[in-house]
This record gives sequence, C-alpha cells and structure tokens, in this order.
Amino acid sequence: MTGHSPNSHPLCYLNGMKALERITVNPMVMSGKPCIRGLRVTVANVLRLLAAGHTPQRILTAYPYLEPADIDACLLYASVRVDDEEVASVRA
Repeated sequence: MTGHSPNSHPLCYLNGMKALERITVNPMVMSGKPCIRGLRVTVANVLRLLAAGHTPQRILTAYPYLEPADIDACLLYASVRVDDEEVASVRA
C-alpha cells in the first residue's frame, strides 16, 4: 500500500490490512497470480464473476471452500491496486 488508507479511520485501515493477508502470491500456484489463501482460485476470477453479475452467495456455492471474507478481500485488493495505478480513461 502507498500509505493511503481505504478508509480514513485507523481501525478500518488495520482491518483492511488483515483482510489482505487472505490474498497470496506464490510463483508455484497459478503462475504467481494473486490467489485466495493459496488456493487455485485467482482474485481476477472472483472479480470477473462479480462483474458478470454473480452474487457472492452464488460464488460461495460454486466454490464451497471459499468464505465471505475471501470475496471481501478480493474487492479490497482490487481497490488498492486501482488506487496505486493510473487507469486510462475509456471513451464511450
């Protein structure tokens, strides 16, 4: 993180950092892509499912070894990554 908290309250920042511990990167798992708790489920896959309109409950049913906090961690991870990188505008 760059020192900017996802929320201005210090407790929210600490909870966010704890949530990010669920996201792991291991070159031996899914070619080093960010995964959930070392499982073969990538953050990107969960985000794609959410973007496609799947509910968290539907994702948890499809992946019974995931927990609600895993989906929250994926969203937090994405928000941190977007905050750290400039995203080019898309013209309509």
